[in-house]
Amino acid sequence: MTVIIPEVLGLADDMGGRLASPREVWPDGPPPEGRFWPQSLAGGAIGIALLHAERARSGRGDWKTAHAWLSEAVSGEVTAAPNASLYFGVPALALVLGTAATIPGSARYHRALAAVDDATLTVTRARLAQACARIDRAGQPEIREFDLIRGLAGLGAYHLNRHPDHPVTRDVLAYLARLTEPVPGTSGLPPWWTGVAPNGEPSAQYPHGHGNLGMSHGIGSVLTGLSLALLRGLTRPPGLADAIARICDWTDQWRQGGSDAPWWPGLVTIEQARDQRVAPELRPVPSWCYGVAGTARAQQLAGLALRDPARQHTAEAAILAVLRDPAQLARLTGTGLCHGTAGLLHCAWRMAADSPTADISAELPRLVTHLATQLSSQQTPSPDLLDGAAGAALALHAIGTGTAPAPSWDSFLALA
Repeated sequence: MTVIIPEVLGLADDMGGRLASPREVWPDGPPPEGRFWPQSLAGGAIGIALLHAERARSGRGDWKTAHAWLSEAVSGEVTAAPNASLYFGVPALALVLGTAATIPGSARYHRALAAVDDATLTVTRARLAQACARIDRAGQPEIREFDLIRGLAGLGAYHLNRHPDHPVTRDVLAYLARLTEPVPGTSGLPPWWTGVAPNGEPSAQYPHGHGNLGMSHGIGSVLTGLSLALLRGLTRPPGLADAIARICDWTDQWRQGGSDAPWWPGLVTIEQARDQRVAPELRPVPSWCYGVAGTARAQQLAGLALRDPARQHTAEAAILAVLRDPAQLARLTGTGLCHGTAGLLHCAWRMAADSPTADISAELPRLVTHLATQLSSQQTPSPDLLDGAAGAALALHAIGTGTAPAPSWDSFLALA
């Protein structure tokens, strides 16, 4: 069932109002760091534009505010370079324009959306060619090839929402399925095992790389992308269910805890793979990016896609255990979508809508109160989408209005 808590709309509107003007948010211009570049979805103007586009689309804001942030986002050249991704450059702009173009009176955005969508298709095809060539030569993948933030899982999430029947969408899905196929000579490691650290760079701490279960940089977003495609009735390319099952077989090996409170590690090292053991103290915080919030949603979608009620029940038990455990909630010291309570709230809200019981729904009012208390104690929260006020405002807006629009703004989180 979809949960609606309209009492939080005042807080969401207030947060949105404080982010209304680029000049007031950044009186001296945006910070110079990379994630704050205007075309960065995570920390730049384009991410804040998504908040205002969604508020305008639902009648809680006006398109002029969204337009001001979109103008800020395109104040410089928007990149379609090889490093463009769902979170950066033309694909990020296309994602936000897809929402902005649904606002009444927004016809001005349609031509711009068509242009950046074409550019995103070009970026995706180039990335696919590189990835398929890597598979052909039996090379080891890099995180940036397939993950949500920088890779093809993220580009696939965009195309699945924008044009599910387009040939490029089928090609991305075919690549994601192929990514799961066993590779000879890998000593039992999954084919998405990568030879770098979780940040995507070589590291002496990870001399043999790692296997990543997370939503932001791991196989979690691949699992959700394949599952969502199957749930939407896509039968081409063939083999999606088999690919989902291969990922689930591996994640099942690493599921920890009892049946009433399961959890998954964020990553697995070569030593853990050899020992087939993860120490309990390595349990990640229950965040979207690496914790139960994201992994449970991925498992729930897989259960729905495979028509596996036991898997779905396990996923929902995992999120319920966290929602009912003050000690786990206390580990989320931030409020944002990526590492904080807003991410847990939005994942749980999505899971509640797909659950056959009202158990998750019953826990959400308390979590909303917890997030509101956290936000009230913050002095000057960051304005950004992924870790800051814009993302928290979007999560509150969603549960306050009870709307899950198409195109879904939370596709950048691989949740829908």
